[in-house]
Amino acid sequence: MQMLCVAEAHHAGLLGDRTRLVPRAKLRPLTVTRRELRRLALPDGLELAEPESGMPRPPRGRTWVVGDAFSGKVQAGWLTAAPRRLVIVDDGLATIRLLELLSGRVGTPLLRARAAASPLRTLLGTAASLRLRAAARSGRLAVFTALPVPAALAEAVRRTGAELVTHDFAWLRAQPLRRPRPEERTVVLGTSLVRNGLIHRDRYFGWLAGLGSAGPVAYFPHRREDPDDLARVGEQPGITVYDGGMPAEMTLRGLAAEQRVLSLPSTAVTSLRVLLAARGVTVETVEVPDEWWTAQAAPSLRSHLSMFAHHDTGVPG
Repeated sequence: MQMLCVAEAHHAGLLGDRTRLVPRAKLRPLTVTRRELRRLALPDGLELAEPESGMPRPPRGRTWVVGDAFSGKVQAGWLTAAPRRLVIVDDGLATIRLLELLSGRVGTPLLRARAAASPLRTLLGTAASLRLRAAARSGRLAVFTALPVPAALAEAVRRTGAELVTHDFAWLRAQPLRRPRPEERTVVLGTSLVRNGLIHRDRYFGWLAGLGSAGPVAYFPHRREDPDDLARVGEQPGITVYDGGMPAEMTLRGLAAEQRVLSLPSTAVTSLRVLLAARGVTVETVEVPDEWWTAQAAPSLRSHLSMFAHHDTGVPG
């Protein structure tokens, strides 16, 4: 998702004339996404560099584009490098949390939700938060997102001085379709909620079994799903597990009008609705029943996820 959004940000003119996109080595999703991007007509001036094991540091006085603003390595880079400008692109639900922290109480550390941070890590997150706010005040921070940012939050972010830029995947929508679509009428997006211990595994698999018994289902895994869970998904009658790795926005943009996408609350729901609206494809968010949630699913997390549940079809049977 971050790699795709860098291409979109460059296409939108947010990054300047030339952008060097450097993926991390040995991460299969990045390798697969890079390979797919190379098959497309990249925006002029965007270079897909070879993967590197370490995080590259931007030359002094240049624009630095990052996705995971909660990474300790990225935050250390903010403090030790001197980028002229910082652009943050989408990293799923974490993007909304970042906007809330940026516009919230000064001094709140930039830490992942549910993270148990050490004092040293908290200190780094606090220093990174202050540096990010300073960049915003001086007009050197932009956030580039396709997510539905609530109006009040968007206004609060802009009051910090940060530039909030929304997009609708204009570059990707203009690319020719080169990948065959799945034959199944129903497409299900995998979820990380099971592996993260936020919903009960048996409830989720019971729902999938019901879908598979009703007709053929194409299942596209989430990049963080447990391999053992995926093997169990593939054992469900009627369900075919497809090879994952790339963002769903790239994999499924060629679906036909007679197909539908089902997903538990996810940021991919928003972007797929944008990409597939013109093709007449229905993208449905499945509301998570109360009994699915585990004790680890805090009310704040459920509230976050609810912003991606608009236009849904209700509770699974």
